[in-house]
Amino acid sequence: MNPDPGPADENTAQPTAGMTTKVVKGTLWTLFGVILPICFSVVTTPLLTRLLGTEGYGLMVLILLIPNYLGFADFGMNIASTRFASAAFAEGAPAKEARIIRTAAAISLAASLPLAAAIIIFSRPILALFNIPEALMDEGSLALKLGAGILVVNFLNIIFNTPALTRLRMDLNTYITAGGRIVGLVAAPIVVFFGGGILGAVAATLGASLATLAGHLFVGARLLPQMAGFSIDRESLRPMIKFGSSIFVAYVAGAVLMNLEKLVLTRVTSVETLAYYSIAAAFAGMMGVVSASMAQSLMPAFSQLQGAKMRPALNALFSRGIRTVLIILLPVFVAMILGARTFFTYWFSPEFGRESTLPFYIIVLGFFFTMLNHFPYTAVLAGGRSDILAKIYWAELIPYLFLVWWLAGEFGAVGAAAAWSTRCLVDSVLMFTLARRVGGVRYVPKNAPQFFAAAGIMLIPLAAYAYSGELGPPVIAIALAAGGAYVFIVLTKVLERSEIDWLRRKVDIYLRPS
Repeated sequence: MNPDPGPADENTAQPTAGMTTKVVKGTLWTLFGVILPICFSVVTTPLLTRLLGTEGYGLMVLILLIPNYLGFADFGMNIASTRFASAAFAEGAPAKEARIIRTAAAISLAASLPLAAAIIIFSRPILALFNIPEALMDEGSLALKLGAGILVVNFLNIIFNTPALTRLRMDLNTYITAGGRIVGLVAAPIVVFFGGGILGAVAATLGASLATLAGHLFVGARLLPQMAGFSIDRESLRPMIKFGSSIFVAYVAGAVLMNLEKLVLTRVTSVETLAYYSIAAAFAGMMGVVSASMAQSLMPAFSQLQGAKMRPALNALFSRGIRTVLIILLPVFVAMILGARTFFTYWFSPEFGRESTLPFYIIVLGFFFTMLNHFPYTAVLAGGRSDILAKIYWAELIPYLFLVWWLAGEFGAVGAAAAWSTRCLVDSVLMFTLARRVGGVRYVPKNAPQFFAAAGIMLIPLAAYAYSGELGPPVIAIALAAGGAYVFIVLTKVLERSEIDWLRRKVDIYLRPS
């Protein structure tokens, strides 16, 4: 497919009737952009664990985690840029859209550069908080300084991709973002192999982030020529700061909530245990790629569907998205549970098979709830109520801190996984309640009894696996039969005729000879 940005009508908002198609196409592109780097990571991660050793790999994870942990430092401008620029795009005001993007970038730099400087200055004391072996401290300190650069560059990446997001051109965003990630994933083990160590792996990641930024700037200028300039949007400055300040407050707590169990686990156990847990969490996270991919397309779409007249279309898009995710991810959930122990044992090592499998099972259960949270979360943000999310996250923080400290201290990686999944369940209930009361959207299930029947059949292989204790030919045969029955019921009883016809038309278009 041609990645060329296309004609001038990219600056024309899409009609409501075509929004679902654009979101679905955008989701597929984003999903492709997530899955392809994961496929590379399946190869490169075992190489890094062998080249760096368990402790070295754990330290690299920690160094790259700390910038992620500070993801709030852009003052919420990644989301603010998409929300406000999408509104300007819907109004047909490209000059204002460009000024909003530059405004978001300026606010992000003003907020993040001082924090990055602090990480550079205090890199060694920061690492001293986390049981880092003295032999790795010097290299780790230098690598963390580079991690501060990754922090700032990544903020700019998720702001300057806004022109592609507002136009739902997820294909362009995928080319650039996935391409950059793949470059980093491939370069890191190569650099380490030739003696670069932890410092070289982090430097490769920084180089890939800079290449990604160059790509976003190039494509952004093609889609939105007005983006080349230095002026900001003074009219939007105060509303963006107000919106972003709530995002900032929510992110401070949200970043802690999302990563606290990893930091506590390192504190109360070791970086070796963090390595086992991180591998389990990383591969459990694969389960959420569909909903996360759809959420990236939904943010600009939801932002363009605000207002009472657009509410039916917003509710339809919200419900259809959730139903699609449930249908797709249930068999993925089953397949991941069945194959986890074998995968960890033979792709990494018997030690990872022994130590990572049970935490993986527990984390996957948490992701079952997390994958749905993207929808109500996005609906609340698109409605401009980021302040409520801040209150919820801060209210959760102290109880979760006690829970994860107790469980991780008592049960190690398994306890950390249990604490994380418990919070995911609570978050799911809260987010759907907020979406209904604040965002004005609700999930309307269709053909629920038929879906539950299909789901019950799809779960039979898990019972067979629990009974046999191994992934042998009988369990595989049962899984294949259950999967076939699941697909049959979904196609004949769960999906509506209009949805099946839509799928058939899309398949015909993609399979038709050019």
